[in-house]
Amino acid sequence: MSSVFGTLYRVSTFGESHCQAVGSVVDGCPAGLELSEEDIQPQLNRRRPGQSTLTTPRNEVDAVTILSGVENGFTLGTPIALMVRNLDQRPGDYQEMSTVPRPSHADFTYQEKYGRRAASGGGRSSARETIGRVAAGAIAEKFLRQRHGVEIVAWVDSVGGIAGGAVDLARIERELVDASPVRCPDPQAAQSMIELISQVRDNKDSVGGVVGCVCRNVPAGLGEPVFDKLEALLAHAMLSIPATKGFEIGSGFAGSTMRGSRHNDPFVRKGERLGTSTNYSGGVQGGISNGEAIYFRVAFKPPATIGLSQQTAGFDGSDTVLEAQGRHDPCVVPRAVPIVESMAALVIMDLLLRQEYRRER
Repeated sequence: MSSVFGTLYRVSTFGESHCQAVGSVVDGCPAGLELSEEDIQPQLNRRRPGQSTLTTPRNEVDAVTILSGVENGFTLGTPIALMVRNLDQRPGDYQEMSTVPRPSHADFTYQEKYGRRAASGGGRSSARETIGRVAAGAIAEKFLRQRHGVEIVAWVDSVGGIAGGAVDLARIERELVDASPVRCPDPQAAQSMIELISQVRDNKDSVGGVVGCVCRNVPAGLGEPVFDKLEALLAHAMLSIPATKGFEIGSGFAGSTMRGSRHNDPFVRKGERLGTSTNYSGGVQGGISNGEAIYFRVAFKPPATIGLSQQTAGFDGSDTVLEAQGRHDPCVVPRAVPIVESMAALVIMDLLLRQEYRRER
């Protein structure tokens, strides 16, 4: 689908990069959840542009307005409409790109699919579309935190060839992640990442990276046995984020080099429940959560729009040189952190409601 995500907790996003507003409609949020704009705004602030010299200078406050579904501070169980106005638009920056598809961007494929496209800012292919996801994810996070104590924390694991140190999945918190503008909890690696991003920005280039994420206190039993496995839905969610190119959970690709005798997670008693002594499974076995921390990583490519001159071809096939104008991120991973957290919340929320519905029946 181009606009709807989820089964019982359904999220529809709307808007383009340079239209009047963007946002989402959330259908399926249970009634009685205390909710205001103040519950949603912190995650939008972490996602918004212009928050540091490492991001696009587009200056948007991204203030959210709840249009429906909430009365007297509590959800009604009816659709919740969320809107964020676009205030700092400069569609004129994209005039040259109306005739030239940007290399590795969605300009060409949107034109082939629909026969037309929103030339300014990339339209729906812009990361600005993710505002609606983050707003909807903030609601899901509050419900999950209050109902089950679920904690979701993402961080920048690497930028270019610079990798951060090992992260303590049991203790990593957002305050530690946000201590650096690059959102890497390893101070030494974070400084090197900042220097690299600054360098590629000054050179009108871009660089990619990897975001890690942990979901703690997720109840066991979430996920379906075959096609809607928990890790499959997480992969679906993460790879729907703009600029993503890879997903791995638990041991990921490194697990393919290990022996089963080392990779298996032995069961042990953990208080009142059965748990595992290791977590190469990443909290998921047979497509279903096992009660351990869910851990995964998402790879982001270098942003496609760069200021460097590129030899390419226009829509008419003629050779041309493109020097993209506009305001763009030299690296998306610092701002992708809350987007990854939000998409994880949407998946877990939907599966939790499915499980509760199954038990009620």
